[in-house]
Amino acid sequence: MAEQPVIPPLGEVLAGVRVVALPMVTRFRGITVREAAVFEGPQGWTEFSPFVEYDDAEASAWLAAAYDYGWGEPAPALRPAIPVNATVPSVAAADVAAVLARFPGARTAKVKVADPGQSLADDVARVAAVREVLGPEGRIRVDANALWNVDEAEHAIRALERFDLEYVEQPVATVDELAEVRRRVSRLGILIAADESVRKASDPLAVARAGAADVLIIKAQPLGGVRAALRIVAEAGLPCVVSSALDTSIGLAMGASLAAALPSLEFDCGLGTAALFESDVTDAPLLPHAGEIGIDRVVPSEALLEASAASAERREWWLARIARCHEVLTARA
Repeated sequence: MAEQPVIPPLGEVLAGVRVVALPMVTRFRGITVREAAVFEGPQGWTEFSPFVEYDDAEASAWLAAAYDYGWGEPAPALRPAIPVNATVPSVAAADVAAVLARFPGARTAKVKVADPGQSLADDVARVAAVREVLGPEGRIRVDANALWNVDEAEHAIRALERFDLEYVEQPVATVDELAEVRRRVSRLGILIAADESVRKASDPLAVARAGAADVLIIKAQPLGGVRAALRIVAEAGLPCVVSSALDTSIGLAMGASLAAALPSLEFDCGLGTAALFESDVTDAPLLPHAGEIGIDRVVPSEALLEASAASAERREWWLARIARCHEVLTARA
């Protein structure tokens, strides 16, 4: 039986909310400024940062995660640090080296592909530049964010095969399409990973049951928190990569606590994304060092919270969103 969700009093939450707007080093996922709400619970600081286009039903899982991390009992840590990958946005090939330099010691790079307005040739050039920087022993994974159809995915994977891909993340949108792509490229020895088909699905285990992926990408906030994600991993029975949802360092610490609690961690995790921000909420951001990040909770800096504070209008928007999502969680409970 699943544990009862932790739902603190709404007034207690709203009284301590700080809303920040953090500029990105380069455009990522279509945004240049990342907004987030952070607040403190009995266990420490926590984060609520669903993307602004998500409706309340989807965003409520992110609030459940924030409550779980701030008010719930922490999961036992099985490792002291988490190996992380570099993340390469859809930049020009000439800019790849500068991006990778922000992830010192990373032996793995996740490369965004299939960006609207770019061509497969752009993707090939970007991945080739990553391979040149990492050398033959580096690991490369690509992420299409479900933007290819099945034929496009097969064509692109074959074009990128020569760069010795570790896996291809969410090449297509549906579970059935994932299964078909996996079947078509099985002879290439390239693994298929599922992200959106896990975190945005009404049934996050459907991918595993259908045999549609070799690897699951799990994210603490979208899956409802560390303990909820651990239950999904246990039931899925597939290797997992813990990744960020473009969180502040507070949210990254939540992801690190999930990665630290996994019984097995075969792949480098996508938790080094503090390197994509121009500034953060803490004087000690979770930036990669020697290819790893720590698992300690993050305490924000008052000065940085003030410096990165969102406008009064955006603050009210986030407070209203929290109140609505809190109501969704209460109704479900």
